[in-house]
Amino acid sequence: MQTHFTDAQLAQPDIAQADDILRKCVHCGFCTATCPTFVLTGDERDSPRGRIWMMRDMLEGSEIDVQKVGHHLDRCLTCLSCMTTCPSGVDYMHLVDIGRKHVAKTTARPFADLLIRKILALTVPVAGRFHIALKMASLSKFLAPLMPPRMRAMVTLAPAKVGNLDPVGATDAVYTAAHQHKKPIKRVMLLAGCAQRAIDPDINAATLRLLKRLGIEVLVRQRASCCGALAHHIDAHDAAHQQICATIDAWRFEVESGTIDAIIVNTSGCGTTLKDYGNLMRDNAEYADIAAKISALACDVTELLDSVEMGQSVAPRGLSVAYHSACSMQHGQKITELPKQLLSRAGFEIKAIANEHLCCGSAGVYNVLQPDLSQGLKERKIVSINKAGADIVAAGNLGCINQLADVDAPICHTVQLLDWAYGGPAPTQLNKILNQG
Repeated sequence: MQTHFTDAQLAQPDIAQADDILRKCVHCGFCTATCPTFVLTGDERDSPRGRIWMMRDMLEGSEIDVQKVGHHLDRCLTCLSCMTTCPSGVDYMHLVDIGRKHVAKTTARPFADLLIRKILALTVPVAGRFHIALKMASLSKFLAPLMPPRMRAMVTLAPAKVGNLDPVGATDAVYTAAHQHKKPIKRVMLLAGCAQRAIDPDINAATLRLLKRLGIEVLVRQRASCCGALAHHIDAHDAAHQQICATIDAWRFEVESGTIDAIIVNTSGCGTTLKDYGNLMRDNAEYADIAAKISALACDVTELLDSVEMGQSVAPRGLSVAYHSACSMQHGQKITELPKQLLSRAGFEIKAIANEHLCCGSAGVYNVLQPDLSQGLKERKIVSINKAGADIVAAGNLGCINQLADVDAPICHTVQLLDWAYGGPAPTQLNKILNQG
């Protein structure tokens, strides 16, 4: 793609990066076939190619309606399926970040839009606040039909029953390896997460049980309460920066001293962001080096599990699993076959899901901000999963698990199944099918 930036524009780091990205696009259109929003709307402006054209014109300063560009960028899930498809290696992930930042600087959102984003930025990344908000939402479900679309989506998406807040991450803690391991085989940091602690504490519990039995020591730091992904993706850039810096500072000693082997994440959306810290903080003299080190250490929990001896599976044989790969996992981190291989080694039969590359519509808080598009994608994904006919559905991202709660089979996190397979308790979601057996 040809660009016409001035020398003055190219002196700006974001524009220079955008120019490099834009020049790689050859307008082939392969991305349109795998873009979830284009599949739904058929509007070229809702495709990566269309958005790239609009961002180029906007960043060059052409006469284009920036608010209209912002509208179509808002409708992008940032699922990154286009990057998997693109034969030219266009870095759409970072280009859309630059485009959204430009829109935020040059236009004003309607008050109602600003308000809902502010509410989300103040609640979801703070586990305690979000836990209270979920309880209030669960009590308000009967009022959902009377609410505006976005508020209705927030209430509808809340779990019907909200359990206790996950204690993991509430304080600094060290979770030691099982006593039979005289010396831990690895020492890792775990990002406890924010929304996950409020919605499903069993995921962290399963992770810690499994790693303990495998001889892995796990550290958790209270201050690393949020990776900053949610705020980053809804244009709350100051909040995102504060959350990223707090997380980096919480891990700084262990990272700089080289006393940990990895930083593990069991929510793939957070993992994608951690692996991008080096880019996000590249222009910050104080944090650039340490951010790059964190990106190098970050890995999904399945990547860690693949590097150790798991032992013999003890879970019942004969159960089939439909593995839903979150976009942040398959497109953001390029982890595709590994979770399925781990589940297969554990004794589960893996069943394929049709159109597995397409997003389920969760995408952080996209299902709140764009409820109609999100619902359309959710319905398509549930049909595909149900057609697979598996006994269990597994995913490596809390947002997807919550979004797909209406599938026919019980759905749980991959690490919960692996914990069960190697000596832990069966996930409570499986009680119905296990009792039937």
